[in-house]
Formats: sequence, C-alpha cells, structure tokens
Amino acid sequence: MPLLSKLAAKLVDNTAIREVEDKHNLKNLNIAMSLFCLVHGAFQGAWCWDLLIPYLEAQGHKTVAMDLPIEDESASLSQFADVVLQALPKTDDDIVLVGHSMAGTVIPLVAEVRQVRQLVFLTALIPYPGTSTLEQFSHHLDSDSLKTLNYEPKESHQLEQFDDEPYMFNPVSAGKNFSDEAVLMEFFYQDCQPDVMRWALSKGRLQQSMAYIYEVNSLNTLPNVEYKYIFCTDDLIISPAWSHYAARKRLGVDAIELPGGHCPHLSRPAHLASVLTK
Repeated sequence: MPLLSKLAAKLVDNTAIREVEDKHNLKNLNIAMSLFCLVHGAFQGAWCWDLLIPYLEAQGHKTVAMDLPIEDESASLSQFADVVLQALPKTDDDIVLVGHSMAGTVIPLVAEVRQVRQLVFLTALIPYPGTSTLEQFSHHLDSDSLKTLNYEPKESHQLEQFDDEPYMFNPVSAGKNFSDEAVLMEFFYQDCQPDVMRWALSKGRLQQSMAYIYEVNSLNTLPNVEYKYIFCTDDLIISPAWSHYAARKRLGVDAIELPGGHCPHLSRPAHLASVLTK
C-alpha cells in the first residue's frame, strides 16, 4: 500500500466521514457547498493538503490545490497568483481561498482578479498594501541583520505604522536553515505523527523565490471579502502574538486558535477542517 494510502487509512476515520455525510444528508438538505482552493506555503507543495482534503470532501465540498513555482528564484507573487488562478475552475463562484504561511501574501492578489467569498489566512503572513514583508518587520532587526538581507532601511516615518506591532516571526526561528531536514522537523513538523513527518520530509521542496519577503505588495487595499485567520498556539514560525494583533488590526477579525505547530493541515487535519467549514 502506498505511504499516503496508509496515512489516510490511519488518520482519516472512514466511519466518522460516513457519519458526517449522513448528518448533512447532502441530497436532501439545501446546504451551500464551497470550493476550497488550498494554497501551500514555503518548502511545501500541493501534496501538503492530502490529509485535509478527505475531511472537506466528506462534507460535500470541492477542493483544488496546485504547486507554486517556489524553486524559481525569479518567481514573483503575481506569478504565484497566476498559477492559483489557472487552477481554479471557471464555473465555481462560492470560493474559499486558504493560504498557508507564505501564501498569505498570494491569496489577496488572487481575490483581486477572481471573485471569492472568503480568504482564510492559516498561520500566515498578512500583506500590507504598498510595503514588503521585510519592511513590516525591519524595525525589529539590527543593522547587521539588515545588511545581511541587503536591505536599505526607509526613513522611520515611512514605516511608523508598524512601530507598535509585535515581531511577526517567532524569534526562535531566526537564522535557521529551513533546507535542513532537522530544522524542518523541529520548526514545521514538531507535532506531526512520525509517519506523517517522514512523509512530509520526503516531499519537501527547495524554496528559492523570496518574493514573499522582498516584493512590495501591489494592492491599494486588501480585497473587500470575508476574512478568517487561524493561528496555532505553539507555532515556531509565525508569532502567535503577531497573529492576534494583525488579524484584528488588518483584517478586522479575531484570530481563531488551534493547538499545535505551524502545519495543522498535517498534524490535525480533522480539527482544521471543522474550523474551515464552520
């Protein structure tokens, strides 16, 4: 049996899925079903949603996932958005865009072109129109760190709107080499089952594009759609304190709390599906 099939058999309780189907009785109840467009973050690919998808589809929802060209050093955020747009079926209009981590900088660009119902930021960055991610946290870095990043700081008054923000990244992740499997195990997959962790490591991809850090967001404002922000209490990548702050300040919503680390789609897919479909 292929590894993914074994994982699915182990982690997806088919009896529970049948109960969900019976409960909703999709043929007899007038329940709106959505298309969940799942956009992965750095070092991952469409594969990372494979454990979540059965839970969403068991409730009658449709799903689509794609591989962003993260290995291409020159790939821009708009190119990432184009890949998402190409993957979206033309016929669906009840679309929920879920962006994990890095993909928080991508999904608003998609929503500018294609009508969607909701944007879901899953342990994700939230872009600020007219600035790059680096500009948003540059005031937390010392001059040597900025020099290492080849960043020339702007005048302080140009970025003063970020002065009161907590540091968006968890400080324990600073300077880590995420192409190192041991680092990924500790910071991405620390709460995954061992077999899931091994599978995820075997599927990992090289992150060459740094557009999500350096590229200035091209939007004038964030799209006028529904928002949901989901954070994890033990996230070692995105700071939970920043998630709380930014979800309220930038999106106007209260962040939804899940236990665990940075990748709940791999560590607790059933719990995540229940939050996504609520």
